[in-house]
Amino acid sequence: MFEVITLFLFNIVIYSIPLLFATSGEIMVEKSGSLNLGVEGTMAVGAVAGYLIGCRCDSLLAGVLVSFIASALVGSIFCLFTITLQANQNVTGLTITTIGVAVYFFIGNALGPKWPAMRECERLVNSISAIEIPGLSKIPVIGKAFFSHNILVYLAVIIAVVIWLYFGKTTCGLRLRAIGENPGAADALGINIVRYKYLHIMAGSGIMGIGGLYMGLNMGGTFEGSNCWINGYGWIAIALVIFADWSTAKAIFGTFVFGFFNTLRVYNMPLATTFPKTLGWLSGIPAQFFSALPFIVTLIVLIVSSIRSRRHGSSNAPTAIGLNYYREDR
Repeated sequence: MFEVITLFLFNIVIYSIPLLFATSGEIMVEKSGSLNLGVEGTMAVGAVAGYLIGCRCDSLLAGVLVSFIASALVGSIFCLFTITLQANQNVTGLTITTIGVAVYFFIGNALGPKWPAMRECERLVNSISAIEIPGLSKIPVIGKAFFSHNILVYLAVIIAVVIWLYFGKTTCGLRLRAIGENPGAADALGINIVRYKYLHIMAGSGIMGIGGLYMGLNMGGTFEGSNCWINGYGWIAIALVIFADWSTAKAIFGTFVFGFFNTLRVYNMPLATTFPKTLGWLSGIPAQFFSALPFIVTLIVLIVSSIRSRRHGSSNAPTAIGLNYYREDR
C-alpha cells in the first residue's frame, strides 16, 4: 500500500518538473512586461537541440548548456520582433510556438534512423540517475518520493527559489519588476529598458528550454513522428504563471498540483486496486478523461483567476504586461 503511494508521489514530481522549468522561465519573461506565448515552441527547440548535442557528446552538462543557449536564441528572436521592431507580442509568441514545434519535427524526421538512441549514451544515462539526499531519502513514504531524484529535478527547484530571491532581494530584480510595472518611470530613472528586457527574456527562455530537454530525457529520447515531447506543457505553464500569481515560490506548489492530475492518467488503476473502498471509482473513468484532465484544470484555473481578479483586483501581474514600450511616448 505504502509503495503505491510513494510511487504515485514520486511520479507527481516527475511530471511537475518540466512545468516548473517552463513556469519559472515564463515568470521571468512576464516580470519584464512581456507576454510570450511561444513557450511551447521554445521548449521544443531547446529539447531537440539539447538532446542531440547531449547524445553526441554523451554529456548531460553539454545537453543542458546547448538547450539553454538554443532556447535563449529563440527568446532573442522574440525580443527582436517585440522590443526592437515593436511587433505584436501575442502574434510573435504564437508564431514562435508554430515554428519551434515545426523545427522539432523537421529535425527529427530529417534524421530518421540516424536519430541517436539515448540508451547508447552511458554517461548521459548515468547523469540522470537518482541522487538520494542523505537522511531525507530514508523517510518512510515521502523520502523516495521527494528526495531521490535526478539532478535536473533539484536544479528546477533551485532555479525557482533563486529567481524568487532575485526578484525580491536584488537591485537588478527590483529594477526588472519596475520595468514590468511602469517602463516609463523606470526609463526616467536611467534604467536601460532594452538591455534588461533582452537579457531577462533570453534567460527566461533558456530556462524553458531545459524543461523541454528534461521531458525528452524522461521519455527515453524516443522521437515519434506524430507526437511532440512537449505535448501542450508550454500552454499549461502559461496558465500556471497566473495560478502561481507570478511567484516562482508558489509555482513549486502549483506545478505539483498539475502534476497530481497528470499522474492520475497513469496511476488511476493502481490506486483503485489498492484502495478499492475509497478510490475504486477511479477504475470506471475513461482513460481519455485523465489525459484531458490537466487541460481541463488549466481552463478552470484561468476562469477562477479571472473572476478573482475582477472581484478583488488583487494580483501580482505586472501592470505593463503585453504592452510594447514606446520611449517617444514617455
